[in-house]
Amino acid sequence: MASTRAAIRYAKAILEIAESKGVAVAVSEDMNSIASTINGNLELSTFIQNPTLKVEVKENALLEVFANTNSVTKMLFHLLFENKRFEILEAIALEYSNLFDEMNGVEVAKVTTAIAMDAALEAKVLAKIATLSDKKITIENIVDASIIGGFILRIGDKQYNASIANRLQVLKRELSN
Repeated sequence: MASTRAAIRYAKAILEIAESKGVAVAVSEDMNSIASTINGNLELSTFIQNPTLKVEVKENALLEVFANTNSVTKMLFHLLFENKRFEILEAIALEYSNLFDEMNGVEVAKVTTAIAMDAALEAKVLAKIATLSDKKITIENIVDASIIGGFILRIGDKQYNASIANRLQVLKRELSN
């Protein structure tokens, strides 16, 4: 929990600095790249989390892996080096992306389906979501075969469950009463 609060603080600070220098978009791309790279690479994740490695080694490795990043992002690496907090880098990157989207009025709609959505279905979902929200929406598709069919739409704190599994559960409750 404390690392999450720390990640939010770091992300807010980096966003503020990036915004003041006019590079918030470039830093956002860096943060998306960092989060996806760490999430997709078990070796890098283990390397960053390893408490026995010296922070100098971690900083040098990150500067080499992410050599094409913005100077503000590299400043974050140095700040994490000074504070010995490299283990929260992925959380900082995710929080930065969330704060950046919030600042720009972008909201993420999580659509859970039994199979991956194709472009036509995604366009229909975007059209429906546009009637529900006045913000810019990006869709994140989550595939979960256990919902059998239909979809579950989650925007912010609102959820619409139109899955077959949910309908079966409702029917089961009605029949057992």
